Amino acid sequence: MTLKAVIFDVDGTLIDSNDQHALAWLKTFRRFGREARFEDIRAQIGKGGDQLMPVFLSPQDIEAEGEAMSQFRVELFKREFLPGLQPFPGVRELFQRIRADGREIVLASSASGQELARYKEIADVADLLDGATSSDDAEHSKPEPDIFLAALQRVGVQPDEALVIGDTPYDAQAADKAGVRSIGLLCGGFPEAVLREAGCLSVYRDPSQLLEIYDQSPLAARAEQA
Repeated sequence: MTLKAVIFDVDGTLIDSNDQHALAWLKTFRRFGREARFEDIRAQIGKGGDQLMPVFLSPQDIEAEGEAMSQFRVELFKREFLPGLQPFPGVRELFQRIRADGREIVLASSASGQELARYKEIADVADLLDGATSSDDAEHSKPEPDIFLAALQRVGVQPDEALVIGDTPYDAQAADKAGVRSIGLLCGGFPEAVLREAGCLSVYRDPSQLLEIYDQSPLAARAEQA
């Protein structure tokens, strides 16, 4: 099938923010009297709070304080970390190349809609987008497929007409459940072997390297029938 749309994860894929998200969760857990190691939280980044909290908290804790924790983390992240975030190199240029090939671009993030709006500004891609979906558009976050299914619906393409680009195994797993092929980027901090095992067709360093070897990637025109 012809490749019609490219769906991008945001945190760790376009924006250098994974460590900051892990720190926000670490501070949140401590604020509520829970202990967790940074490296253990870091390994779960890429999931939304609905999928991350059960790794560290009991169902009873989530029932009692999960909503308060989520709200605290959002405000903490927005206050302490969001202002200093930067995009990875080559993001806007990669988007321009994809648009020049006549393909639509959709963002699909486990972030909240408010965070996602700010990410569009940080990455300087708002004018190049055909749509965006966030945790506000999905009942369950990655690695469940809800956010990617919403993205497909947003632009009206079939799963085999799209390609997901993400940085975590949870992106790849969610894409697979949605019936969409995926590319992995190493800039989010997950090892290549982990991304490939999760189902990524190919793996690149970051958006700038994907742009550099665009013609040899699954994004290339000759890969449309793959």
